[in-house]
Amino acid sequence: MPDMQALLADLAAEGASLDALVAPLPAARWADATPAEGWTIAHQIAHLAWTDAQATVAATDPAAFAKLVEQALAAPDDYVEAGAREGAAEDPARLLARWRDGRHRMAAALATVPSRHPIPWFGPPMSVASMATARLMETWAHGEDVADALGVRRTPTHRLRHVAHIGVRARDFAFRNRGLEPPADAFHVVLEGPGGEEWTWGPADAAQSVTGPALDFCLLATQRRHRDDLALTAVGTDADRWLDVAQAFAGPPGPGRAPANP
Repeated sequence: MPDMQALLADLAAEGASLDALVAPLPAARWADATPAEGWTIAHQIAHLAWTDAQATVAATDPAAFAKLVEQALAAPDDYVEAGAREGAAEDPARLLARWRDGRHRMAAALATVPSRHPIPWFGPPMSVASMATARLMETWAHGEDVADALGVRRTPTHRLRHVAHIGVRARDFAFRNRGLEPPADAFHVVLEGPGGEEWTWGPADAAQSVTGPALDFCLLATQRRHRDDLALTAVGTDADRWLDVAQAFAGPPGPGRAPANP
């Protein structure tokens, strides 16, 4: 079982890393466009605040969360987008304070959930470890959008392993989400961590494999960079196809990002 104390510490650190980028910004900079079409820096933080709040309800009050799911199903297709829009309209200082408070409340809520207790979600229920990892992944991914908007290059950390793990575990989901049959056999995935360490998944003798920098795989799986701009190598037809459809996040396949040099 994952070390929840360490996982929640990593989640807090990922939030603090993004917080350090946006906290010093003057209010006008919160309207800066990010690589996500139509989303400003404020939209990115508002979306994280909205999703953290949903996760807190899911972890503490499943009945109330079930009502939120009903509202989502009855709402227009832009239910999630609406949450980002509403938050982005707030005063930046107030939005920042709300995001800070919300992510701390969420972490405190997750710390009380038994390890094997399922947490309901908009898709399949998740374990508390999976929920915490998903929140870390999304915080990192939206943090990349903010960093890109500010022209900042963030230093990769060991926390990328959580993001990579979701990307690997979501392989079959990524195929099905595109209407494709998942490969029958496991892949061997070998990624180089930020400190030169090797992170591996799957059997070493698998016929198909994916190798490369962990940062590049995480950028691909969160659709923050186009495959052509990354140093990832696939061996095997199915593994190669995976790099075209990889998706670490729930929901429909996104449009992804265009190549930097088409």
